[in-house]
Amino acid sequence: MRTEATRRVALVFSLLDANGNGVLEADDFSLMSERVVAAAPRASTAAQERMHAAFARYWTTLLKELDADRDGRIDFEEFQSCVLSPARFTATVGEFADALAELGDPDGDGLVERPAFMALMTAIGFRRDNIDTLFDAFAPTPDDRIGVRTWAEGIRDYYAPDKAGIPGDHLVAGAADTAGSAA
Repeated sequence: MRTEATRRVALVFSLLDANGNGVLEADDFSLMSERVVAAAPRASTAAQERMHAAFARYWTTLLKELDADRDGRIDFEEFQSCVLSPARFTATVGEFADALAELGDPDGDGLVERPAFMALMTAIGFRRDNIDTLFDAFAPTPDDRIGVRTWAEGIRDYYAPDKAGIPGDHLVAGAADTAGSAA
C-alpha cells in the first residue's frame, strides 16, 4: 500500500470515530450520518435517506468483513484492511461516494456548489483549508461548481491503495496530528 493511502485511511478512521473512543462502532456511523445529512438541509428526502443507508451499509460491511475478533468494534489495524483489500469494499465505497455527492446536489443539475461541498466535508470533520484545496483540485467551473461524478470518483480514488497524487491527498495535508491519533 502506498504511503499516501496509509495517510488517507488513518485520517478517515479518525474522522469516522465520531465519538472519539479509538474504535469504530455502530454509534459512530449513526452520529456521522446524522451530522452529514444535517449539513444538507436542501437535499431531497430520498437523497438524505440514501446517505443514511450508505453509512449503514458502510458500517455493516466493515463489521462483516473486518471485525476479526467479532467484538462489534473495528480498531485501526482491522480498518486498514479495507484499503488493503479494495475488491471487498468497492461496492460499499461506491454507494457511499454516490450518496454523498448526490447529497451535495440538491437541485439535481449534476453540479455541487462550493458551499454545499464545504458544509458536507466539514460535517465529516475534514479541515476547512484542506477542503478548499480539494475543491480547487477538482477544477471547478467558472461559477465555482464541480461535477457530482467528479466528486464521487474522487471519493473512490481516496480509498484506492495504489493511487497517489490524487485530489484526495489534499485532505491529509497538515492533518498528521489528527491522522496519527488513529493508529
